[in-house]
Amino acid sequence: MASSENENIAQAHLIIDKNEDNSRIDRVLCRLLGQDKRTLILRLIRKKNVRVNGKRIKPEFRVHTGDKIFLPASLRTNAQTEKPLPHTQPIAKLDILFEDDDLLVLNKDAGVVVHGGSGHDTGLVERLKHQLDLPELRLAHRLDRDTSGCLLLAKNLHALRGLTEQFREHDAHKTYLAWVVGHPFPHAGRMQSKLRKGVTQSGERMVIDSEDGQEATTDLQTILLRQHEEWDYSLVALQPHHGRTHQLRVQLQHEGHAILGDPKYADKEDIKTFKTIHGKGLALHAWRLRFTHPTTNKRLDCRAPWPQRWVRLK
Repeated sequence: MASSENENIAQAHLIIDKNEDNSRIDRVLCRLLGQDKRTLILRLIRKKNVRVNGKRIKPEFRVHTGDKIFLPASLRTNAQTEKPLPHTQPIAKLDILFEDDDLLVLNKDAGVVVHGGSGHDTGLVERLKHQLDLPELRLAHRLDRDTSGCLLLAKNLHALRGLTEQFREHDAHKTYLAWVVGHPFPHAGRMQSKLRKGVTQSGERMVIDSEDGQEATTDLQTILLRQHEEWDYSLVALQPHHGRTHQLRVQLQHEGHAILGDPKYADKEDIKTFKTIHGKGLALHAWRLRFTHPTTNKRLDCRAPWPQRWVRLK
């Protein structure tokens, strides 16, 4: 992996070693500094604030062994030397779906913050690094705070690099389960959108469908049709082909089948009715994750059990 002067990534420079030879600069920095910083990393590179061997570069620039990367101050946060964590209780019980020397797959509870920030001092990843003594532990894909289910983490850079490549090339597949408003028809289909982050008049950050947005495609299959009095709702399976922010939530809302319990995109009356059938929180669960092990090349199929909070919905 890349090392820094005095082994401290909080310093201004990184030195590329052989593990990252011929990798794109934006992907190297995302792996080392965290995928949650991707937007900031890309912005700083495009503004020519990141330099390699003293030269300004583009996001697609490929680094080589021995290259020296200058980091602007806003990126000089620890990737290996962590800041002291505030006092937190250790995680009492982890629902581990798979673990070996390279990977950790957890069944994350809804409401658990994955990364610190946005009003949270620490997240699950930061706590696990210290609790399990895994300083190189990194998140391989995003999972929103209110979404439960399969969460994939890499214990080392080799594993992270392999997993990142699979998600980028669509060789890793995620399947979500969601309770939604109404009865989708046809019962199977494909949702296609162009999504970009926006801000509403109230200042709340939302994602919108826009011509200048990023392509987002999701396959949908209806599993169960249910009715409460005269109110229809359904259980659907979702397979996203892209990993855009709030992709499933926005696309379903645009189709008229918002995810139940969604405080951003669902109708308030539907949220209220959802509570009357014992619904709680965002009804979205990362049920299944299929990918190839980056070291053994064996195909893995991880599945997170039916959420306890859904037991009374069936």
